[in-house]
Amino acid sequence: MTAPPAVTADDAELIRRSHDDPETFAALFDRYSGMLYRYVSRRLGPETAEDLVGDTFLAAFGGRHRYDLSHPDARPWLFGIATKIMARHHRREAAHYRALRRSPVDGPDDGPADRVAAGVAAWESRAELAGALAALPRRDRDVLLLVAWGDLSYEEVASALSIPVGTVRSRLNRARRKVRAALGGVDPTAEEG
Repeated sequence: MTAPPAVTADDAELIRRSHDDPETFAALFDRYSGMLYRYVSRRLGPETAEDLVGDTFLAAFGGRHRYDLSHPDARPWLFGIATKIMARHHRREAAHYRALRRSPVDGPDDGPADRVAAGVAAWESRAELAGALAALPRRDRDVLLLVAWGDLSYEEVASALSIPVGTVRSRLNRARRKVRAALGGVDPTAEEG
């Protein structure tokens, strides 16, 4: 018995094929469920993430006939669906950040020196970052976290949230400014060189 061939079609092609063969849609789940789980877990906690990712793919499957097949990458679409579902959970997300802010700071696990140094720096600012994220308006927080934790480009965030790129830039700038002020001038989303 031979293994099935690897799926190499772009996302739009998989969605198109799923119109006639619904099982084809599973390839999108295989590609993106881990990425979405990590993103949602960071925002709402792991206890909620699995269900929310499942809800995201159920909504995507149900709406696949409305997907614009001219977009070969479905990541922004999927992150947009997840973000809309998370909006229903925004109170839980804010509570999650407040809990992180109040929780004791346990140090990172032992490991290579570089990982430990980076972990210590992250743990030291965890409470302040959680407080700053909880204080952001949901729309600004969505943009910031889609860029920082979802690793989406400005254009992908605009597509995910159905807003203009200029709005993404202004919300991101406002969110970064507020988070930077809460962290004493440090921008946790700045790329290190």
